[in-house]
This record gives sequence, C-alpha cells and structure tokens, in this order.
Amino acid sequence: MDSLFDTEHLYRSYFKLSFPVVLGMVVTLVYNLADAYFIAQTGDTDLIAGVSLCAPVFTLLMAFGNIFGQGGSTLISRLLGQKNMEGCRRISSFCFYIAIATGIVLALLMVLFGSAMLQAMGADAETLSHAYRYYMVLAVCAPVIIVSFIHQNLVRCEGLATESMIGTILGAVINIVLDPILISVFGLGAMGAAVATVIGYLCSVIYFLWLLKKKTHSLSIQISDCHVNKQELRQILGIGLSAALSNLMQSLTIMIMNTFLLPYGNDKIAAMGIVLKINMIAQLMLVGFAFGGAPLFGYLYGAHQSRELKKLIHFCLGFMCSVSLVLTLLIWIFASPLMQVFVQDAALISTGVLMLRWQVVTTVFAGIVLLLTILFQAAGKVIPAFLLSISYLSAVRV
Repeated sequence: MDSLFDTEHLYRSYFKLSFPVVLGMVVTLVYNLADAYFIAQTGDTDLIAGVSLCAPVFTLLMAFGNIFGQGGSTLISRLLGQKNMEGCRRISSFCFYIAIATGIVLALLMVLFGSAMLQAMGADAETLSHAYRYYMVLAVCAPVIIVSFIHQNLVRCEGLATESMIGTILGAVINIVLDPILISVFGLGAMGAAVATVIGYLCSVIYFLWLLKKKTHSLSIQISDCHVNKQELRQILGIGLSAALSNLMQSLTIMIMNTFLLPYGNDKIAAMGIVLKINMIAQLMLVGFAFGGAPLFGYLYGAHQSRELKKLIHFCLGFMCSVSLVLTLLIWIFASPLMQVFVQDAALISTGVLMLRWQVVTTVFAGIVLLLTILFQAAGKVIPAFLLSISYLSAVRV
C-alpha cells in the first residue's frame, strides 16, 4: 500500500487535511447558530432561554460520539501507518455498532430522567415547557446524533477530509432550510428547531454510509468485523474518553452556570446562551486546525517517522498561536455587532458583550493546550491526553 499522505510536503498535507475540517467545524457552528438565530427572531425571551438551556445536551451527545469517533480514528491512523488493514476494518466496524448501542441506552435514560435533567440545567416554570419539547426530540434521536460523529472522524483517516466536510455541510444546509419552516411556518417553536437539527444529522449519517461503500478501502460496517481485543479496546476508550472529557465537563459547567444565573433572570441565561454560541466560532476553528492534523500525526507516529513529526509539531505550535491571537482580537473588537446579529434588546446586548469578552481572553492558551492534547491522542498516550483535556477545559472556561 502506498503512503496515504505526502510526507515530503508536510505543511501542504497538513493544510489539505485541516482546512476542510475547519470549514466543517464552521458549518457545525452554523448548526447551532441557525437554531439560535431563528429562535431569537421570535422575540420570546423564555423560548430563547429554554433552547439555550439544552446546550449541554448537544455537548453530551457529542462527547459520546467522540469517544468512539476520535478514539477509533486515532487508533486507525496508527494502524494505517503500520499498514494493518485488517485491524482498521475491525476497529471501524466496532466503533459504528457500539455507538448505535450506546445511543439507544442513552436515549432510554434521557427520556426516563428528562424532567430531572432539565431542572438540573436550570429550567424554571417559564422555560420548562420550551426546554422540554426541544430536549425530548434530542433524547429520542440520540442514536442518530451520536452515530453522525463516527464516520465524520473515521473517513479522514484515509485522507478523505473534503468528503468528511461535505457530509457535515449537507446536514447543516438541510437544518438551515428546515429551521424557519418548522419553527415559524408550522409553529412548532423549540420542537421544530430540534426536529430540523435531527433530520440534518440523519442525512449526514446516510451520506457517510454511502461514502463508506463507494470510496473507502480500509473501513467497514460488516457485523462480522465487529470485534476488538483488550488492548485495542483500552486504546479506543482511553483516548476517546479523554477526547470526550472536555465535552462532558463543558456540559456540567454550563449546567452549573445556568443554575447560578437563574436568580438574576432568564434574560441573563438567554444572553449567556448566545455568547457561548458566538465563542464557539473561535473554539471550533481551533479544534479544526488542531484535529485536522490528527490523521497525519497518528500516521507519522505509527510509521515511526519521528523527524517529520517533530518538524510538523513545531510548525503547528506557531501557527495555532497566531490563529488564536487573531481570533481573540476580532471577537473582542466586534463583540457588540456579533451580539446584534441575534438580538436587538439593548440590555441583552450590553450584558452579552461583557460576557463574550471575558470568554475569549484565554483563547491563545486554549489553542496551545488543544494542539498538544490532539498530539498525545494521535500517539495513543492516554494519561497525558486525559490531563491535557482537563487543562483545555480550564483554559476555555477561566
């Protein structure tokens, strides 16, 4: 098997992989911003707050998807570097089916404990009905959302970064088209926003299954390939859990923050919900540039090309610092116009601008820690990746 990546031109290979991921991340942001925008146009503060309260649900489902999506992809990248095609097929099939099973179990738990979870997230008498309608759609459809993150990650191991981006964009476009129709035309409100999002994710899943059949050479969804040994399972779960830790702790942080904001009024929760979505612009771009290089990092590590790997790491550190500083400056300067895209209420804008500026002051540190985290994940170093995941959360949330 020839090399999947052009290791003679490392920087070109890095950007070829990372730019589609960055664009895909921006589109993922559109997934979230579309809901926020069309919900905000209703002018109903309780509705905005109710949907904002459900932000931890997305990060929770993303976390479970990343356990097997990122955990599996880092191992597959190293196996590709070792030319182990049989191992790649087994790992990819296992990640697909275990994600489905996890989604079903999680859906049952979320439905059973829905009211308790919503109260823990800060829902009150005014926002509970809106949050409940949004939440229940996501809960029932948890398997679809979780599975959508599997092949979005795995196909990039074979260098199919553009195809991965297309799958993400497809879902986002469908979501954006359906949002105003379901929210306003059919009057479904919060439920309409959730249904549009789920349909978008479902279309992405269908696309990736088609892609798997037509273009990939080392990935599989054959049930006969669905088995791993103990060492492989430890690698998938060890790296996957460290990757998911930031998502899980972010959900907990938002829940606690909403609880503390509740006494100050639903307008503060609504403002913070919009601020967190805007802040995702910077965070998802950094995730894209860091995680975009993960297949190449893992491949070089698996192929024992240490000189090329060190060269690429030095370049990426300087590049990530530069991107982080530029994003921080832009969001700080344009904080008010960014808030005005979503709301016109002067009080909400004023509160949101202050919140947003404090949110982005540690972006450069988050970028550095994020890159190092991805590097350790790509190399299969569980403990350092786990510790750096905690550090990334701290850098983002300080």
